[in-house]
Parts: sequence; structure tokens; C-alpha cells
Amino acid sequence: MGVSVGEFLEMLDRLPEVQQNDSGSWTSLKVRGKGFGYLWGDTETVGLKATIDEQIALVAERPEVFEVQFTAGRFGWVVVHLAKIDPDELFELVTEAWCLTAPRRLVDAHEAGR
Repeated sequence: MGVSVGEFLEMLDRLPEVQQNDSGSWTSLKVRGKGFGYLWGDTETVGLKATIDEQIALVAERPEVFEVQFTAGRFGWVVVHLAKIDPDELFELVTEAWCLTAPRRLVDAHEAGR
């Protein structure tokens, strides 16, 4: 169990139009200019956009894996500790964050191609 930073970055290649912008301390993850996540390589953690309900559920269920990052509007961002999560579960969460952010047509096209 656990995902390395390199494995996480490879997951991003499975989603269309992901842009990575390195700002020194972290890498922001965007689709068409809108953010859906952050990677902190030094701490091997990822911050992902989620619904507030999902944020609450994840943190309550497994606080050793997830922690609240912040809330903004109708979204609750969650920090994920890469060393403590299953790769399939992480990819599901990354995909959900991407889907919450990407334009509907892009999401539909991606889902049709699966």
C-alpha cells in the first residue's frame, strides 16, 4: 500500500489536459486553468478538491490518511498522505477532483472513452 510521488504524477497522465505548475514548494494541478489539486513533494502529500460531504466523511473515516485542508464555497479540500493510501483509491479521488473542475464536455468525453 502507498503511492510514491512519481506514481502519483503518472496517474495524472491518465486524465486529459492536466497542467502542472511548479511553484517551488508545491506543484499546482489544473485543468483548463482551474485548480483541482496540489502536490507537496517534500511531505509526500496531495491536496485535492472534494465536496464538503466527502471531505468530512474521508477525514472522519481515516484521519491517519486524510486531513482537512480548507473549504471554499461548496468544496472541501482534503490533504492525502500518499504513503497511507491505496493507488486505486487515490486515482478515484484524483479523478473526482478533476471532474469537479473540468468543463462538462471534457468530463463527458473522458468518461465516454473509458
